[in-house]
Amino acid sequence: MNIAKEEARKLINKLPDQATWDDIMYEFYVRKKIEVALNAAEEGRIVPHEEVKNRFLP
Repeated sequence: MNIAKEEARKLINKLPDQATWDDIMYEFYVRKKIEVALNAAEEGRIVPHEEVKNRFLP
């Protein structure tokens, strides 16, 4: 079975029975964003905290 499909099933099964479509879509969205961020970190595509502070703080 497709890994993404299995993970989606696990995520849905963890939600309460009264979860709405919006709740489900939000969980999928957050999961995808975390996955993308973790992959970026593993590949070294990150910006150090100090550099971010220097860019955005006056």
